[in-house]
Amino acid sequence: MTTRALARVVLLSVAALTAPIAVARGQDAQAIVGRSSRVYRSLSSLKADFVQLIDNPMIDSAESRGTLVQAGPDKLAMRFTDPPGEAIVIDGRYVWIYTPSTTPGQVIRMGVPSGGPVYGYNMLGWLLDRPAERYTTSYMRGDRLDGRRVDVVQLVPAVPDLPFERAVLWLDRDDGLPRRLEITEHSGATRTLTLRRVRVNQPVPDKTFTFQVPAGVRVVER
Repeated sequence: MTTRALARVVLLSVAALTAPIAVARGQDAQAIVGRSSRVYRSLSSLKADFVQLIDNPMIDSAESRGTLVQAGPDKLAMRFTDPPGEAIVIDGRYVWIYTPSTTPGQVIRMGVPSGGPVYGYNMLGWLLDRPAERYTTSYMRGDRLDGRRVDVVQLVPAVPDLPFERAVLWLDRDDGLPRRLEITEHSGATRTLTLRRVRVNQPVPDKTFTFQVPAGVRVVER
């Protein structure tokens, strides 16, 4: 047998051995997402450093970073170090959006809608709250992210009126927690949120979810 023929036999043998594993994990995509959903909903709090990349074909891409803190389904605080001073805070009653780098001198305040997490801000909640009812899941691949083993799964909306085409989640194989999510909007824009230094079930002071309107800044109701 020639060297080339032997190499081909080895490659085919490896493919035959790994194919059942890939198929099995693909069949378990819903179970993988379901496990992450249960883990996420059981948390009293989640803290993480984040890097967010918004890639919009109509405008320039924008990268931001900061710290994310969440407690339950209706409280979230994203406080940015870049751009500095910006914040998105959900206090359980209102959503506060303060982005002086793009809209100086104002903060937007919106009422929290009933019926589930706020899309566009509480992305983890939108993707991991009852995923079996909302999405069709498929297994994409195994991967490593920041040295951790993850399963990469795709979620496609299975119900009408969800404002995005698909989501891809990187879910940790050890603890089930999300480490990255990528959202593709109907407009073609994508939003990628990467979480690092994830800490769970730590005490969170109530003031974490309080937004103090800076002096001279007007509140715009939406």
